[in-house]
Amino acid sequence: MSALGLYFHTVRHLRPIQVVSRGWLKVRRPRPDLRAAPPLRALIGRYVEPIASQPTLIAPDTFRFLNLERRCTQPEDWRPADAAALWTYNLHYFDDLNARGAAARSAWHRALLQRWVAENPVGEGVAWQPYPVSRRIVNWVKATLCGRTLPLACVESLAVQARWLSQRLEYHLLGNHLLMNAKALLHAGLFFDGREARAWAARGLAILGKQIREQVLPDGAHFELSTMYHAAVLEDLLDVVNILRAYGQPAPAEWFTAIARMQQWLLTMTHPDGAIAFFNDAAIGMAPTTAELEAYGARLGLRMLKEPAGALALLEPSGYVRASAGDAYLVCDCAAVGPDYLPAHAHADTLSFELSLGKQRVLVNSGTSRYGADEERTRERGTAAHNTVVVDGQDSSEMWGGFRVARRARVSRRVAEHKGDVVVIEAAHDGYRRLPGRNRHRRRWTLGPQSLQIEDEVSGRRRSAEAFYHVHPAVSARKDESGRVLLEWPRGSATMTFDNAAAVELRRGTWHPEFGVSVANECVVARFDAPALSTRIDWTVSR
Repeated sequence: MSALGLYFHTVRHLRPIQVVSRGWLKVRRPRPDLRAAPPLRALIGRYVEPIASQPTLIAPDTFRFLNLERRCTQPEDWRPADAAALWTYNLHYFDDLNARGAAARSAWHRALLQRWVAENPVGEGVAWQPYPVSRRIVNWVKATLCGRTLPLACVESLAVQARWLSQRLEYHLLGNHLLMNAKALLHAGLFFDGREARAWAARGLAILGKQIREQVLPDGAHFELSTMYHAAVLEDLLDVVNILRAYGQPAPAEWFTAIARMQQWLLTMTHPDGAIAFFNDAAIGMAPTTAELEAYGARLGLRMLKEPAGALALLEPSGYVRASAGDAYLVCDCAAVGPDYLPAHAHADTLSFELSLGKQRVLVNSGTSRYGADEERTRERGTAAHNTVVVDGQDSSEMWGGFRVARRARVSRRVAEHKGDVVVIEAAHDGYRRLPGRNRHRRRWTLGPQSLQIEDEVSGRRRSAEAFYHVHPAVSARKDESGRVLLEWPRGSATMTFDNAAAVELRRGTWHPEFGVSVANECVVARFDAPALSTRIDWTVSR
């Protein structure tokens, strides 16, 4: 019954098109269309240099993805049985064609491109799943627009891939996957000429128009509420503007507004160290940095907004709140887990927060090191991996299956305001209402120039309630005889004190700043039996 409950509370949120499309993709398999490729279209405008990613091809047949190196020397190596699915996906993207220093690896690229066509029969394996096809189409076209030449077999394959993709669009997933499918159709449709290519481009543009209106919220957030995917989707939109201009096609004016709003939101959700805050699936290195996206927009001549001055930014309707005071940068998750029908990249992190003091991250959510459905993926998505309260050892939203969420927390009473020289943020969620005690968690943050007060209240009967505070690995933590926790880093120190805590302990934990990376850190855990817990953090920062 437990498993049936998880399925019920997951599936009931899906849109009908997701259910129908999933069945359609399973029963219908298109026949490969191997007709000759359409003629190429002539460039009309200038193609601006896109973002160059970190190189992933480190030798003629050796790749490094997700901080793991593997060789690809035989046909079967394109489908390694012992590799994570995301690693294999990356193998088929060909991101390295547009990475830094790609021209110096052109001979390696050419050999791999020819091998890929010869060793990956049409429609077989991971290589021909819609998302890898979409990423590969975009990368191959971008490489040609940057002055590199594809082998003739790859030009022919590009058309075959576009035809295949046009019949395998990911309506069963929607979200960023469908957006990438549409981006690929547009790239192929502009790269080639003729009626068939114009149909690809028109379909891609139509999907993009509808999805941008849905996926970019009024405050600029990408609706999946992952800072990492937000950055990736912003790059997608900049790439689309770039190729449309290169082929003399206008982009709708509303897209430029969406891009500016997305840049604004990303700046607000970026720590003083220049990297994203870790909410939902988030890690460094999987998407462009805030600075890279700003520079790309500038090369395109777009008006990229700057973060507004002020101590408080309430991001509605995404639900995040950013506050600053003195040396402190605080960002709080008062948001939903994501769209009801698409919580694949959600974590049970409701009412969690991250805190930087100066340019040092001090309290951090644990990040994301892997995909899949194993125990570590489940742990990293769980509430205890974030800076929030766990009741009776349960997650605030039911994470399961790697990318699924059953019952999920709903946020209410979201308030953010100035009160004198402090900022007060308050919200509550009902994620624990499913428990026997029908518990509700309310949290209030009060941020001043040199202190942060966190007040937690859990209503209803319960066996246990624990507040978790994950400390950045560069910050040392120790508990003194009085129960205070002392934090130190090269340019500052802080003291954590607890009122109404039944026990305070330091536990060993891990922080995951990148996929495939696990860094040891400390986690402060405060257990409270009373209805409420008050945590106070006072600090000094050297300039």
